[in-house]
Amino acid sequence: MINKMIAVIDFGSQYTQLIARRIREQNVYSEIFPHTYTAGDLRKKNIQAIILSGGPSSVYNANAPQIDLDILKLEVPILGICYGMQLLIKNDGGNVRNKGQGEYGFSEINKLEDSILLKNITNPSKVWMSHGDEVDNLGNRYKIIARSSNGVIAAVEHKEDTKYGVQFHPEVIHTIEGEKIIKNFLFKIASCNPDWTAANFINESISKIQDVTGDTGRVITGISGGVDSSVVGTLLHRAIGERSSCVFIDHGLLRKGEADQVMGTLKDGLGLNIKKYDYTENFLYSLSGVIDPEKKRKIIGEQFIRAFEKIANKDDTAKFLAQGTLYPDVIESGGSALGPAVTIKSHHNVGGLPEDMDFKLIEPIRDLFKDEVRKVGEELGLPEFVINRHPFPGPGLAVRILGEITSEYISILQEADDIFINILHETGEYNKIWQAFAVLVPTKTVGVMGDARTYENLIALRAVTSVDGMTAEYYNLPHNILNKCANEIINRVRGVNRVVYDITSKPPGTIEWE
Repeated sequence: MINKMIAVIDFGSQYTQLIARRIREQNVYSEIFPHTYTAGDLRKKNIQAIILSGGPSSVYNANAPQIDLDILKLEVPILGICYGMQLLIKNDGGNVRNKGQGEYGFSEINKLEDSILLKNITNPSKVWMSHGDEVDNLGNRYKIIARSSNGVIAAVEHKEDTKYGVQFHPEVIHTIEGEKIIKNFLFKIASCNPDWTAANFINESISKIQDVTGDTGRVITGISGGVDSSVVGTLLHRAIGERSSCVFIDHGLLRKGEADQVMGTLKDGLGLNIKKYDYTENFLYSLSGVIDPEKKRKIIGEQFIRAFEKIANKDDTAKFLAQGTLYPDVIESGGSALGPAVTIKSHHNVGGLPEDMDFKLIEPIRDLFKDEVRKVGEELGLPEFVINRHPFPGPGLAVRILGEITSEYISILQEADDIFINILHETGEYNKIWQAFAVLVPTKTVGVMGDARTYENLIALRAVTSVDGMTAEYYNLPHNILNKCANEIINRVRGVNRVVYDITSKPPGTIEWE
């Protein structure tokens, strides 16, 4: 069991999860809590330190998120980031104001005096700023330890207590020495031990699953064959054995040969209790004539649940559904500690779920990013090709066929995608890429094949590099490989006469095309 943790208090920052992630990267356990948590709540968590996140509000707004002031009296180190720093200062006699000109993007900070928090930081040091308000007056209890090149108070330290604040964001990669600052806080100030590992996460997850399900509770575990659901299926199997029934739903929107491959890997390779069910007809009928991608995702989310419910009806004791939800799914579906965030797209396993479910959800990896899940998979002993398998969306090819879904379009895309992925394997490029796939665009173009005019479909190829899926850069595939992909797709896939390569990063685009 984990005895000590870093509590990250969330005030609605888009970077809050990154804070927790940067902490876990140092093998220190962390959890995110809403700003409504009280000091009493935190005392039950046996916390070792507290980090106050940034946020979009002004500390003086009437509806601005506040903090239980008793939290600031807890005898543990506290680090406030951006809005978190402003809260510290405001509640300790200082002043924060909006001068009408904020700082956004890169800036440089200059250390004014020695501080443990900024130990071994170069002078000046490049940081990432994102704030409208700024600290104007520290009061009597804090001192300035760094200013930005614009003269803004960039870092502060309490004169008596182990409380610190930074106006910039050390958790983002754009703050060049952000990792040093976080490590200074964790190890030099909070005296943390780097003892949180994938093995610890596994043990903790198994314990939680056993507590939730009790001695008799049965669980249906949704399996897709990717690393996320494979990790969840393995965790459930280790926690409750045969009481976890792994279910693979063939919805007719899988890649070529995928159903047989998944069943062979998980049933024969890992020994999971897994069964395949074919619900192709149900899914395709429900998607007939649907063009809007958001509607597609919600339909697919509901169809998955209804399929699981039908399967569960055969066993009245199956009251739980386990699935491989990740934190990026939650973020893009509008999840936030402060309420609904902007919905980028509803993931079928989050925003696409119907309200009237017969199941209680078990989501062991909900707070993890993809790279963290892979580390857990390695610790569980999953095969390398499962661990490094590119992400594949739960809705499958439904979100890679733009516009209406037809049997013809599914067949075309399956063949094109198969050629693309096989070439990446053959050329040694596959494991250099985070995600790669083909997209069928509902646009016909004129071509010339065999001296004859053609009017056929367009295939777009996409390959990106990423760490966590929250941002991504297009992968610079060599031209000779792109040429090979285009030639083989056009020559081997009937109904395609043009191939393009997507070089859009995320942002402004998404990884998928919808």
